[in-house]
Amino acid sequence: MSLNSLRKPVVAGQFYPSDAQELSAMISSFAQKAAQKKDVLGCILPHAGYIYSGKVAACTISRVRIKDTVVLLGPNHTGLGVTFSIMPEGVWQTPLGNVEINAQLASLFLSKSNYLEADGLAHLSEHSLEVELPIIQHYRKDFKIVPIAVKTDDLTKLKAVAQELAKVVIENNLGNSVMFVASSDLTHYEPQEIAKTKDMLAIEAILELNEQKLEERIKKKGVSMCGFAPIAILIKIAKLLGAKKGELIEYQTSGDVSGDKSSVVGYAGITIY
Repeated sequence: MSLNSLRKPVVAGQFYPSDAQELSAMISSFAQKAAQKKDVLGCILPHAGYIYSGKVAACTISRVRIKDTVVLLGPNHTGLGVTFSIMPEGVWQTPLGNVEINAQLASLFLSKSNYLEADGLAHLSEHSLEVELPIIQHYRKDFKIVPIAVKTDDLTKLKAVAQELAKVVIENNLGNSVMFVASSDLTHYEPQEIAKTKDMLAIEAILELNEQKLEERIKKKGVSMCGFAPIAILIKIAKLLGAKKGELIEYQTSGDVSGDKSSVVGYAGITIY
């Protein structure tokens, strides 16, 4: 895949409608219209099919004042590409239009990082960042992105990458124009009550902005969340940029939608400011 290219959607028509009108109507149906918007350093959004997690994502983003550039941090589900993969230029297409990569910021991140590598392969079939875009587009049309996919849970490396990213933001005075979105679902395929108990332990650590406690609870309690890496990076960045707290905006499971609570996936929308 060429680094300078059009990245076409791979889960439109599966995770969310491929028709623009139908997609907009679906997102509109999820969020509260009178939500008060807040300046945030970042947020955590789920990335499942919209029927299950769209409400959580839309309710969260509807409360955020979306900045000029959104740095998307997601887990690498496909195993393709490098460990810390940043797509440095190009355009991402969704049914709601095209979103340009902020090539200048991506280049800055690359030049200051010992870990990030320019790589389009990791993003070719990865859904975790793609599904966030239409929901963000619904609330703001003219933003740019920097897509980063991660496939390690090594906390030392994750914190080092966070420090590199935060340093670029601080040194270039970008705090008012850049925000970070970490993409993650929570517990996978456990009974509703067990999933909810485990998820609340993870959420508590996130709201405390404690990536170490989050890692400990995931290991001790066997929390099968897929996005520990992007969340750990976000927490560390946010603290370096002056964040004081997180706020849980919405939580639900797939069982709340389907009615089948025997095996659910958990979803949380969290803002950090």
